[in-house]
Amino acid sequence: MQQLAQDINNLSFKKCYLLYGEEEYLRKQYKDKLLKALMPDGDTMNYNYYSGKDVNIGEVIDQAETMPFFADRRVILMEDTGFVKAGGEQLASYLEESPDSSIIIMVESAVDKRSKLFKSITANGRAVDFIIQPPETLRKWILGKVKKEGKNIDSRALEMILERTGTDMTTISVELEKLFSYTMDKDAISVNDVDEIITISTSSKVFDMIAAMADKKQSKALEMYHDLLAHKETPFGILALITRQFNMMLQVCELKDDRYPSRKIAEMVGIPPFVEQKYEAQIRKYSYAQLRKALEACAIADESVKIKGMNPELSVELLIIEYSR
Repeated sequence: MQQLAQDINNLSFKKCYLLYGEEEYLRKQYKDKLLKALMPDGDTMNYNYYSGKDVNIGEVIDQAETMPFFADRRVILMEDTGFVKAGGEQLASYLEESPDSSIIIMVESAVDKRSKLFKSITANGRAVDFIIQPPETLRKWILGKVKKEGKNIDSRALEMILERTGTDMTTISVELEKLFSYTMDKDAISVNDVDEIITISTSSKVFDMIAAMADKKQSKALEMYHDLLAHKETPFGILALITRQFNMMLQVCELKDDRYPSRKIAEMVGIPPFVEQKYEAQIRKYSYAQLRKALEACAIADESVKIKGMNPELSVELLIIEYSR
């Protein structure tokens, strides 16, 4: 990401870029910065945009071969094509000899680093992985936004924001805008302000659901599951979060057994200290073997849907019932 920022600041560009990774907010931010630097005057005559799985690579190559009209370069943006996972061999070969007068930008949420296209991009351009940012980076980013608004925030309110929103920067940004509007006439943001305005994330709701499962409160766990479904969360998304939570609990359990201190565990796992404390409270209700078995059960539930054709809602519900008996 730092090298990409240098390219933009120095106006020294590679002939192809791949922006990928889980953090959508940063992907979009740097895509916009790159486009603005490449086309400062908003030149649409030398700009081509392609999106989706049905993009014709031959057409993209034809455009890349077309000389820019009264400009230094032609810019081609491709989003969510899936070519960096499969089907991008023709483009991979082309990048070896593509002209410097055309710059190709690809923006993808997921890639296969073993693919020929990924290797070609890294050899002939720049591939940037926008990972989920660690808690310390997110704290600094939030504090920067708060300061820009001319406000202060106490440490507990700051931690509460991360606790409720999770690590997704788009979610955090939206919730901060709501919080700034709510505290428009205030100089400081308090815990009460955060509690009043910021919505609890799906991840936090799933965490609470697992807590109910651990406490053997089956009716409560199922009620929370059905509430998530009612709010248009998909069974696949809920299962992915359950799997992630059990995986995090297992990591904390292993590190705790190795006698690492709590703050070090939080740093190694990449979570805020207060979240690590929550995981520690959770793992007291499970043995290491039970956590391993729970992860295996999550994999079985996923397989039951994707391979055996079981109803997704039922598959997750049976998992919740099993671990809240």
